[in-house]
Amino acid sequence: MARAPVRGRRTIWALAVLAVAAPLLVLVAALGVRTGLWPVELGYDLLTLQVAWWLSFVGVGAGVLAVILALRDFRRLGLLALVALVIGAGTLGVFVWQKGRLAAGPVENVSTDLTEVPGFGDLRSDDGQGPAVGIEACPGARPAMTQIAPESAAWALQEAGFALRKTGVSRADGSRDTFWFGFTHDAVIRIRPGRTDIRVAARDDRPHGGEACRLVTRISEALNSR
Repeated sequence: MARAPVRGRRTIWALAVLAVAAPLLVLVAALGVRTGLWPVELGYDLLTLQVAWWLSFVGVGAGVLAVILALRDFRRLGLLALVALVIGAGTLGVFVWQKGRLAAGPVENVSTDLTEVPGFGDLRSDDGQGPAVGIEACPGARPAMTQIAPESAAWALQEAGFALRKTGVSRADGSRDTFWFGFTHDAVIRIRPGRTDIRVAARDDRPHGGEACRLVTRISEALNSR
């Protein structure tokens, strides 16, 4: 005898699709930015931070409703409903965590020398970054109190994930792009007798959850370990 169709399965599937809509939209938005299909203002600022953010609430509601509807035949519908709820709740949780992380990070322009902030030279313009912050906002922003060899400066940049641009007797600089949306941070290491300073800054004015501070800290630790 053929098994009778499970009532409500299509509804549960529709709710499951709603639950995964937000993470799928973020993935599509990131791929579109990385492949040049649309600008970061559309893919990140609008689709991710606004549309997907609100869709994550819809996803949680869809997951809860799916579990409620699955109670009438939980043995056959329960697993799908629970998956929808976990994905929806997990997506919203990641969004809440990420928004808190972005808001809590220091300014994305960190320097180990605030008296004479290292410039980026030909790498990029210094305009539009605002004042740099130092060790008070980023405890890991410590200079190396020695004249680092240019080869060691280049090594420290590469250890922190930067692609080298220029190296010389008195400086080394490079750039690093994030994986998902291609946000760029630039770094410069200024080498002088008795002291080597570091500066890292994002090219855009968005918060990145203290990424510049983390990168300065990595470079500083690498230089001070030599």
